[in-house]
Amino acid sequence: MKNLFSIEGKVALVTGGSRGIGEMIARGFVENGVRTYIAARKAEACDATAERLAEYGECISLPADLSTKEGIEGLCSGLEEREQKLHILVNNAGANWAVPFREYPESGWDKVTTVNLKSIFFLTQRMHSMLMATATKEDPARVINIASIDGMRAAMLEIYAYTASKAGLIGLTKHMAKHLANDNITVNAISPGPFESKMMAATLRDFGEEIVATVPRARIGEPEDIAGACIYLASRAGAWITGVNIPVDGGMISCS
Repeated sequence: MKNLFSIEGKVALVTGGSRGIGEMIARGFVENGVRTYIAARKAEACDATAERLAEYGECISLPADLSTKEGIEGLCSGLEEREQKLHILVNNAGANWAVPFREYPESGWDKVTTVNLKSIFFLTQRMHSMLMATATKEDPARVINIASIDGMRAAMLEIYAYTASKAGLIGLTKHMAKHLANDNITVNAISPGPFESKMMAATLRDFGEEIVATVPRARIGEPEDIAGACIYLASRAGAWITGVNIPVDGGMISCS
């Protein structure tokens, strides 16, 4: 029981790990003894974040564009050159596109749904062997999909592809969880509420006070909130949890 939430000694991959929620999760892992690989499309930003987080433990940059099959293959091959097993896969990389309904373009729809949904399926599929290599009944491998509360409600902004992709990701999480359970791999989703990130920066700048007013806990999410949820799911404490979606939102969904 003393080590119920320990994740020390594990290996993790966090996509979209160079900034925002991904960086928060990666830092939580690094500071708790996980050798953490972060992936992001922009190599310079990915390298800089890994260097910064390496002050707290082991963090390695593996830049990749996950919107393409070639990018997914390159990331997985790069990880396989360095590791034989993967304990934790955090599918956090995401995109957004906000345009009025009558003007919403097919290009924006395709970009968002590809990054937020399609690439998550195919990255997890490609990483299946590495996850199985470490998975046991007592200590399963973990897949954690970062969805959004906007996949659980009608969003305030006109982000149609984003809400559709995140709702789809919650459904995909349940489906994968059912079929990967026999492989000793758990699959869960976390749906964050508002956190400080580049994606949320403009929204918080323009509507910050109004957003906080809708949060029962009366504040924006902090790094410890999202990192703590991921550590729970990745530790022995979360080993019997699979197929669930956890809102980490200060009560915005549950108390509305």
